[in-house]
Amino acid sequence: MIVTTQQLYKVAYGKFAVGAYNVNNMEQILGLFRGNMLSKAPFIIQLSKGARKYAHKRMLEALIRTAEQIFPESVFAVHLDHGDEEACYDCIASGFYSSVMIDASHESFEENAAITKRVVDRAHQKGVSVEAELGQLGGVEEDIKVDEGHASLTNPQEAVKFVHETGCDSLAAAIGTSHGAYKFKGKQGLHFDVIEEIQKLLPGTPIVMHGSSSVPIEEVERINAAGGKLDPSARGVNENEYLPAAKLGVTKVNIDTDGRLVWTRVHREFFRDHPEQFDFRPPGKIFVEEYANFIAHKNEKLGSAGQLEAIRASL
Repeated sequence: MIVTTQQLYKVAYGKFAVGAYNVNNMEQILGLFRGNMLSKAPFIIQLSKGARKYAHKRMLEALIRTAEQIFPESVFAVHLDHGDEEACYDCIASGFYSSVMIDASHESFEENAAITKRVVDRAHQKGVSVEAELGQLGGVEEDIKVDEGHASLTNPQEAVKFVHETGCDSLAAAIGTSHGAYKFKGKQGLHFDVIEEIQKLLPGTPIVMHGSSSVPIEEVERINAAGGKLDPSARGVNENEYLPAAKLGVTKVNIDTDGRLVWTRVHREFFRDHPEQFDFRPPGKIFVEEYANFIAHKNEKLGSAGQLEAIRASL
């Protein structure tokens, strides 16, 4: 069942965070649904501009519709990740997406607010939820690149003005994370002081955490042992910080990089151990199972595992 992110947030806010997972192909979609049914969790499927180009938007929509039929107990939102104004309008008009993200964070505050307000007005006419971003995360995600020198934390006072001016349903805040596999150095972590201040000033407004993959060192080591050359010092968000952040209003947690690491590890190890093989289906089957287990584990850390019935009851 496809619902809006707002319907999920109504139950989750202050209690747990909903996992928002980026997908690009059939194997990811199958593993995502299996993992969420395994852990009995609601979830958010994220399609980026890059994914919609890679697999074609109609192909992805058809795969998700089919998965919804295969897993009829599932409850999820379909969300456009990091959309520009044009992409948002396309998704709103499609009638398929229940949520869009307008990312104008690279613009001035005034222009960001104006663009976001236009998208909110169009989306709300169709019953579609809107996520907006204030502040800038460093790192790289597909065609989005922000060097660390230009990354900036969200100003809580500006967040109040922004949400009130735009009417956005949730706010993607820059709270210390970054996109990609190289997030933190040393023992740096989330800026809980910023999260707390935003919640204090905007009680009830769902906060979204981007760049939330944990980049498990064991995945990096196994990939490198199978021929990869990832930086072994790569660090992500501590999984044990997910739930404390959720208690402070972080209601949606975006996870993309970790899923790509699972895919890379499975395929590198398979073809290293079976160099005579050329069929992509055997490692594909392994990946679906591994990805499902990965999703179930993340949901435990997010607190969303076991929350499916609570969501259903609220609907």
